[in-house]
Amino acid sequence: MNNKIIKTACILIISVAFSGCTFVFQKGRRSDVQKIEELSTQLDELMQAKKLLEARLNKEIQDEDIKLQMMEKGLVITVVGDMLFDSGKAEIKNEAYLVLDKVARILKENVPDYNIGIEGHTDNQPIQYSGWKSNWELSTARALSVLHYLVDKKGLSPDRLSAIGYGEYRPVEDNDTKEGRRLNRRVEIVILPKIKKIKGTQEAPFKEPLVNIK
Repeated sequence: MNNKIIKTACILIISVAFSGCTFVFQKGRRSDVQKIEELSTQLDELMQAKKLLEARLNKEIQDEDIKLQMMEKGLVITVVGDMLFDSGKAEIKNEAYLVLDKVARILKENVPDYNIGIEGHTDNQPIQYSGWKSNWELSTARALSVLHYLVDKKGLSPDRLSAIGYGEYRPVEDNDTKEGRRLNRRVEIVILPKIKKIKGTQEAPFKEPLVNIK
């Protein structure tokens, strides 16, 4: 199987993964050719951004403080929450700024036309002494702290960014273990794909990653 065929297959998989829609491509139809070209360009840009992030965040990735994945919702940069915040707090640690600066540079220079979603997540330990009503408020405040840093300090356009808090309800590991809770306390910075929904199709919920490019 040659490289062109492999890449086309990847594009078809990525298109379904990113959009949650089913595309029916017909040979020779101009709109389909344009769609494949668009997806090919996006795939190249996101893969290049992933490679640059891997190079610049190599130590943090090796220490398992940061994880990069191509998922259904886009290119996901997962930062373990303990690296960014003290327990029960939403103020970014001083030592975390360098990591966010590296990410911000890629977002500005290499994927300037992509929107960015910032998701806050917590473990399932109940709020006790920090003053937050629940983990929803804490996770949302943390996502907003990252958003404001990228906008106010690094100059990203605010119309590119959005923030949401999921609290404890989207864990990636078992909360019964200390390490599992550490990994569940996280912020995900998602480079969102520019896929337009095709008329007559239904969006599917984002679940597990279909493609994990290493």
